[in-house]
Amino acid sequence: MPSSSPPTRPVRVLLVEDHDMVAEAICLALERSPALEIVGRSASVASALVEADRHKPDVVLMDRRLPDGDGISAIAPLEEVVPGVRVLILAGEGSASVAARVAEEGGAGLILKANGLGELEDAVYRVAAGEVVYSKEVLGDVLGRLTGRVPGVGAKLTPRERETLDLLGEGLSTAAISGRLGVALNTVRNHVQRVLVKLGARSQLEAVTIARREGLLK
Repeated sequence: MPSSSPPTRPVRVLLVEDHDMVAEAICLALERSPALEIVGRSASVASALVEADRHKPDVVLMDRRLPDGDGISAIAPLEEVVPGVRVLILAGEGSASVAARVAEEGGAGLILKANGLGELEDAVYRVAAGEVVYSKEVLGDVLGRLTGRVPGVGAKLTPRERETLDLLGEGLSTAAISGRLGVALNTVRNHVQRVLVKLGARSQLEAVTIARREGLLK
């Protein structure tokens, strides 16, 4: 059972998820409760903003990775469209940096898909009631990060990985970095891959964006 008392009217939920099977499973799970109402579904950031404006949901349950952008970056635009809306991020994996981004952007929390539909339902109730909810797997990390007890993502990078990141920030290709550093192309590719993993990025461009936001690049 949800930990918070059900509201007097159903919690209006907008689901933003681009994988149809995942979206169907979430909708079926949440719609079992008479205290929850799925008012709309979207598969992109752009569509989410339109649907949010149309339906005025209480909670936006938003996948982190969407075809046209990052769900975390959409928190502020959604709050502009629907003042007071609670945005709960749904992610396949979490880390201190990702969870801290959600908190810094004003999100209502971060739930991992692996936690199951029961925990997701509970989280929707709780954020609708004004709570901030993080999966237990990332809760300690985000609290430590925000209080300064956990080093930022830059602390995980080796000196060579930092050098590689700096050159990516200059717009150099892996081949150009190989020439600049005087190392084999495969070695550079390995450095780049480790940088992406440590920054939680899917691409070199996203890694540079994260690094700039974290103050690792000017």
